[in-house]
Amino acid sequence: MLFSSNKTLLLRALDEPYPLSAEAVRFYRENGYVKLKNTLSPEVLEYYGTILSDLVIRLNTLTKPMEERTTYERAFLQIMNLWRENDEVKEFVFSRRLAKIAADLMGVGGVRLYHDQALYKEPSGGFTPWHADQFYWPLSSPNTVTVWIPLQPTPMEMGPLAFAAKSQTVELGRDKEISDESEAMLAEELSRLNFTIHDTPFELGEVSFHAGWTFHRAGPNTSDAPRKVMTMIYMDAEQTISKPLNTYQEADWQTWLSGLPIGSKPEGPLNPLLFASE
Repeated sequence: MLFSSNKTLLLRALDEPYPLSAEAVRFYRENGYVKLKNTLSPEVLEYYGTILSDLVIRLNTLTKPMEERTTYERAFLQIMNLWRENDEVKEFVFSRRLAKIAADLMGVGGVRLYHDQALYKEPSGGFTPWHADQFYWPLSSPNTVTVWIPLQPTPMEMGPLAFAAKSQTVELGRDKEISDESEAMLAEELSRLNFTIHDTPFELGEVSFHAGWTFHRAGPNTSDAPRKVMTMIYMDAEQTISKPLNTYQEADWQTWLSGLPIGSKPEGPLNPLLFASE
């Protein structure tokens, strides 16, 4: 049992501001991503990581052998909106510290939650193909950002997230879902256009933030341990819902945005305000 004083310290760590530098903000806006060291303490990651992992194991329904899975299924176990399942996970997902970083990187006055998702790449799990997240989201503005939080140190053999710097500025491949096709086409085009690929390990406590239209991928997990990652997707509090352009956006509109009217703000019960400047 965790002493209440220790829990108070954990909650304070999730709430207190991170010393975000002007250089980090500049880097994010230019390159479409940024990695920030010492964002979360080992104590926070251990405590909430244990709860998250137990929940992922309980809620996971993907039990097919690896050789019978699709490329997408081999990439990771994916469990969404864990904050609705556990009050302590809600504490983690609602972290004001992380939400304020997202708002400051985008230069907006506040952020709402789009949804959270755990992405656990099992031992022998496959690569995650090149893609841009906002392909899936019926949102009118590019002011969206995902925080990618490894719950353990993540060396190259575990498949850390890799980014194509400045790729958020091009229209290339925005009609591609995560697939073998997106991997092949985007790998070729990003190389042809000389985009710099940033593919490095993550230290414990290091997290990344990437924009919705930034292309990213991850290698396979060749280690003997799961690559455990928690993510939250933030959107500008002034964001509005756009008309869905594909079946995935149609599903997201109904599932994560409560089917609210096109042109309205996503202010439904699944999209709480996590940070607003005073």
